[in-house]
Amino acid sequence: MTDSFSERGTVTIVDYGMGNLRSVQKAFERLGLRAEITDCPERVLNAERLVVPGVGAFGDAIYELERRNLVKPIVRFIESGRPFLGICLGLQLLFEKSYENGIHKGLGILRGDVVRFELSSEYSIPHMGWNQVRQECPNPLMREIPDESFFYFVHSYYVVPADPEVVAGTTEYGFRFCSMIRQDNVFATQFHPEKSQSLGLRLLQNFAELPE
Repeated sequence: MTDSFSERGTVTIVDYGMGNLRSVQKAFERLGLRAEITDCPERVLNAERLVVPGVGAFGDAIYELERRNLVKPIVRFIESGRPFLGICLGLQLLFEKSYENGIHKGLGILRGDVVRFELSSEYSIPHMGWNQVRQECPNPLMREIPDESFFYFVHSYYVVPADPEVVAGTTEYGFRFCSMIRQDNVFATQFHPEKSQSLGLRLLQNFAELPE
């Protein structure tokens, strides 16, 4: 693998067969940005800024990332310090392990686990629909976005970071859980900004404007 390929001025979206890719691409395109969907390891490694979205099961996602030789390029990209955004399953994959349908090893970028909601019968699972995000620390992705704004969620599992310092946003659903993380160049949301109307587009615009 060489470092000769470079996609300047482009948001690169990782295709690992887990859906929702086109809606993320269209959201960036609505902002006048070029967004490329790819499963090419070299393009992932040499992206200017990288997005890992996803809807589906954690174990299937890890299997597909490994099968397509995408794990090392994603990890090396993150280690390079360039802007990274995980969305929904793309947030969960950053952690050490998930307990969804067994125990599955994640990318291990962040310490912590992915666990299922255990709630009383008054709460539906999956957690689906609009809910508020409380901003827990300064975050360039939330620039010009009011605290406690509503974003769109669809998930049955949530992340439990070992380090509370990475928790950038929280949401109430029976209890307060981590719905957004930030560590250096790594940003990720449990909610779907591409489905969250104007404020979601604002978040994606902020990501696109992050310095390399």
